[in-house]
This record gives sequence, C-alpha cells and structure tokens, in this order.
Amino acid sequence: MSRRVFFNGCAVDTGAATLGELLVAQGHDLATAMACAINRDFVPRAQWATRVLAEGDCVDVIVPVTGG
Repeated sequence: MSRRVFFNGCAVDTGAATLGELLVAQGHDLATAMACAINRDFVPRAQWATRVLAEGDCVDVIVPVTGG
C-alpha cells in the first residue's frame, strides 16, 4: 500500500510501512547518528522498526554535521 508522507519537507510516495523502512528507502544507514520525529514528536531509535506511518505524516530527520 502506497502512502504520501512528507520527508524533511518534501512529499514522498512510499510503500514503506514503518519509519525504519522509510529511512532505508531514503538511503539512510540506520546505524549512523541521527534523530527522527514524526509530526514533531521525537521517535526513539528503539521504535523506528515498529513506528507505523500514516498518510500525511511529517517525518523529520536530523543528522549531526561536524565542523564549525
């Protein structure tokens, strides 16, 4: 089942059922340092594999950047 979500502000049609599946589909390595929120609510890493996505969810991924 395909659903439209907003990934870092961009509309994405995806077949991913969970946050973890979406992250992988978007090219993220789940072992790297990053933080995720759905609809502005922080999602702990332990819940990425089970956090189900709904139509219209806003997913924000924040990746730390080194340097200054």
